[in-house]
Amino acid sequence: MAFQYLTNTALSKAQEEYRNELLKCGFRAVPETVPVQNALGRITAGAVYAHICAPHYPAAAMDGIAIKASKSFGATETTPVVLKKEDYVTVDTGDPLPEGCDAVIMVEDVLYEEDGSVRLYAGAAPWQHVRQVGEDICAGEMILSSGMRISPSAIGAMLAGGVLTVSVWKQPVVGIIPTGDEIIPPISDPGPGDIIEFNSSIFSGMLTEWGMVSKTYPIVMDRYELIREALIKAAQECDIVLLNAGSSAGRDDYSAKAIADCGIVLFHGIAIKPGKPAVLGRIGNRPVIGVPGYPVSGILVLELFVKPLLEIWYGCKETGEEGEREAEATLSRAVVSGLKYEEFVRVRMGVVGDRLIATPLNRGSGMVTSFMKADGIMRIPQGTEGYASGEKVNVKLFKPIETLKNTLVAIGSHDPLLDELSELLHASEPELYLGSSHVGSMGGIMAVKRGECHLAGTHLLDEKDGSYNSSYIRKYFPDGGVRLLECVGRVQGIMVQKGNPLHISEIGDLSRPGLRYVNRQKGSGTRVLMDYLCKKEGIDTKNIYGYEREELTHTSVAAQIANDTADAGMGILSAAKIYGLDFIPICLEQYDLLIPDEAWELSQMQKLIEVLKSDAFRKRLMEMGGYELKEPGRVMERF
Repeated sequence: MAFQYLTNTALSKAQEEYRNELLKCGFRAVPETVPVQNALGRITAGAVYAHICAPHYPAAAMDGIAIKASKSFGATETTPVVLKKEDYVTVDTGDPLPEGCDAVIMVEDVLYEEDGSVRLYAGAAPWQHVRQVGEDICAGEMILSSGMRISPSAIGAMLAGGVLTVSVWKQPVVGIIPTGDEIIPPISDPGPGDIIEFNSSIFSGMLTEWGMVSKTYPIVMDRYELIREALIKAAQECDIVLLNAGSSAGRDDYSAKAIADCGIVLFHGIAIKPGKPAVLGRIGNRPVIGVPGYPVSGILVLELFVKPLLEIWYGCKETGEEGEREAEATLSRAVVSGLKYEEFVRVRMGVVGDRLIATPLNRGSGMVTSFMKADGIMRIPQGTEGYASGEKVNVKLFKPIETLKNTLVAIGSHDPLLDELSELLHASEPELYLGSSHVGSMGGIMAVKRGECHLAGTHLLDEKDGSYNSSYIRKYFPDGGVRLLECVGRVQGIMVQKGNPLHISEIGDLSRPGLRYVNRQKGSGTRVLMDYLCKKEGIDTKNIYGYEREELTHTSVAAQIANDTADAGMGILSAAKIYGLDFIPICLEQYDLLIPDEAWELSQMQKLIEVLKSDAFRKRLMEMGGYELKEPGRVMERF
């Protein structure tokens, strides 16, 4: 009678039932802590936060001279300003900014006199050519969320942020047992009947590419007891076992019997060609797979059954696959480039509607985090001035297009809660991501209007009635098509140095002579609020030193104050808490999410709203402080 396989199961059924069996028996990675330098390619077991700012001191961004900017005010081509030797300090790029200085003038713009004085033909703005504290990374900011593969740039970002060790999931160790009387180790002159054993080398290479650790055992002869003994040993030492050859119907094919005797065989025979003889089983909670001896069959079985084990092991979909080489994308913001250079601009990406949207990230050469966060890179050829908003551009992708399709694109006002929301979303649905770019509330509204994002954070104050957001949305969306989703109330106030040494108590104190202020960028909700408060108090913002000094996030404002390059700045309580700053509450504002109707229907968006309403999200924000949660996720208005 002809040999009958135990099963002839359809591929999809075998994959699903094998997965369920392994989940049920507790096949799962455990966390371990490793030095960041050794973490390349590993998967994070939890969110990683920066311990320090990068840079952690105000640094000269150019070779030249450091000065107090006010000493250069009024300098023009016809009325130059002359500074004595004691009025400036010569600096090189990267030097700490000297005491009492708040600007750097490039050496090319300085005319040196014989007596050591210098002549300036243009005034310096406060903080020009100075790398601010936290320009790249701010202490307390999330560098990586959980379930992310650590890239070379992520290693740089963690080290720059003072993170020296990182918790990662243990890599699965895969034992490979080659079997067969005719199999011999690789040699250059095999005899008749000798078959060089090279399957284990192929498999080992595949496993390494996928981020697994392979362990190849010595060749085992076709003796049942020897195979069984090797199988027990490998199951004790490894997380996954591959028993190569012996899975078919020959007289010395013992794989299925050995696996069954030591554990459980779920399937022996899959309805695929090649690869039909595969055996799927387990010993304890260790997957054991009988791999056919023919190389093509073996490769296919590894692709179909071993590679998917990573998703179960890590609890997230991490295949290590590269994305498509290039794709056409729509640029969400204009990018200006000099004619002299060929420039490469890092972008965050996501699919909005039927368009792939590319949002430029910070372009500074020291911005290691922008490379780590990037989903692709856009090339601007030499001789090109740049690209306009809405223009089609070619982008080299760093991630698979499927990942980008599962990425919700948020463009708008900054708040640390977006990082926490992203972390919780990815943890609940490992294939989903939230990528946020911070351009201010008004920038977010315009991105929604242009169809370039799925959602935008906004907190724009209407000076007429004290309401938030609605009047702006009616103005910019007269035909509707969007929904305003309740998110949080948050406390805005003045962040000051610990102990409040300057005894600041109200907005009017910010115009005191000698006080250094740091502001948010124009178009941000915080800047709109600050402009309104100054107007209400009758304060001329020209009298606030540093009012035109702009930062893009609440944490970067806090970083400047904590590192004594500013005395005060408007921001939220959670940012002040991260840096141990004192905080003078000013008002409770409404921070909401603007969502276009087309994005509302997406399953990814509905999952995000589910997370927004969750107890886990509420708990995170209560721990951060400075938030009031009523009904997050509620549709406040539909326009």
